[in-house]
Amino acid sequence: MATKKEEIIEAIANMTVLEVSELIKAMEEKFGVTAAAAVAAGPAAAAGPAEEVEEQTEFTVTLKSADPTKKIAAIKVVRTIVSGLGLKEAKDLVEQGGILKEGASKEEVADIKAKLAEVGGVLEVK
Repeated sequence: MATKKEEIIEAIANMTVLEVSELIKAMEEKFGVTAAAAVAAGPAAAAGPAEEVEEQTEFTVTLKSADPTKKIAAIKVVRTIVSGLGLKEAKDLVEQGGILKEGASKEEVADIKAKLAEVGGVLEVK
């Protein structure tokens, strides 16, 4: 059985890209599957062992917009999120958008999202 696999692999290695593409389409039709995930993972797997990707632990939370009908509630929420923020600064932040918190943890981001979702806030997290 191993020699058949090796022969098939060798035959595929000698094919042109167009021929391989046609072979994949024929196999998808024959077996009723898609090879999209396998094709996407193929080049990455061929490059060698994957390096570990560090999970992001700090995020920047930016207020993009808030529901105009709930502006006062949004201002109150923004003032609780951003400590030391005056009423005018909070109002400007709600009306124009801007950074609410830098270096926020996942838990803080989830908390901020929940609070601002109640008042119609739209956030961007980077």
